[in-house]
Amino acid sequence: MAIFSMTGFARVQARLAVGEQEQLGYTLTIKTVNHRFLDLQFRLPSGLDALEMELRKVLKENLVRGHADLTLSVERNAQTKSGYNRDLIAVFLDAFETARTEHGLQCEPDLNAALRLPGALQGEDRGNNDLSALTASVLEQMPGLLDQLKTMRAREGESLQTILHGTLDRLAEATASVAELRPEIEQRYQERLTQRLAAATGPEFNQQRILEEVAVLVERSDISEELARMTTHIGHFRELLTAGGEVGKKLDFLLQEMNREANTLLSKTGGIGGKGTRITELGLAMKSEIEKAREQIQNVE
Repeated sequence: MAIFSMTGFARVQARLAVGEQEQLGYTLTIKTVNHRFLDLQFRLPSGLDALEMELRKVLKENLVRGHADLTLSVERNAQTKSGYNRDLIAVFLDAFETARTEHGLQCEPDLNAALRLPGALQGEDRGNNDLSALTASVLEQMPGLLDQLKTMRAREGESLQTILHGTLDRLAEATASVAELRPEIEQRYQERLTQRLAAATGPEFNQQRILEEVAVLVERSDISEELARMTTHIGHFRELLTAGGEVGKKLDFLLQEMNREANTLLSKTGGIGGKGTRITELGLAMKSEIEKAREQIQNVE
């Protein structure tokens, strides 16, 4: 099963008859980008509130995360007589006359302003039947639009999957290299402990202090748990990529855990010189790979 990118684009065009002499064409487009949650935005002609509710329902059933912009552009091709909303214009004129009388004004109503009112101009055949036909047609086109979108998001997801597998390979290689250096690092700590013990057996010998020093150095020298957890996280990450589906949030959490292990490894191996410097380089390389992966994960559904 593939993982899906949150980046995608799809478009469909259709035309339907809404009268004997009129055809209505429209273009339906959807564009998606990454977002922490599902954020839906619609750009629809006026009067299609019911359609927006249906579209919102469809998108919620098919998308999990991401910001989605859905736009419906409508074009008419007709030879019909244009008209105006007589009731609306009559109300405008009555209100104008009342205001002019009450305030003693000397002016005439502006017909251009009246015709710019929402709903003032209308075609002879335009009405609820047109909106119903358009709503039904758009909903019929949605499965095809979403199929296009999913295809593009899956193709982008394959690219992300390849990039992330490469990151995991480099992380696994760095982890294995640190494991190979671990015996020498432990030897360096033993040498430092021996030196401190020799220095502490002088006139000011303090047994309690020696025990505390031993405990601290033993804890600092043991990076086996960090290496084991990093290996486990890498394996789990690969399993999620192979399983596919909606794994973006899980992968992001795993990368946070990997980063924590890399930080702990660096803190335990810093300042010992020799091969410890190489472990520091490997630890920093791990953090760099993890950060690159986190950037890619932000676009995984």
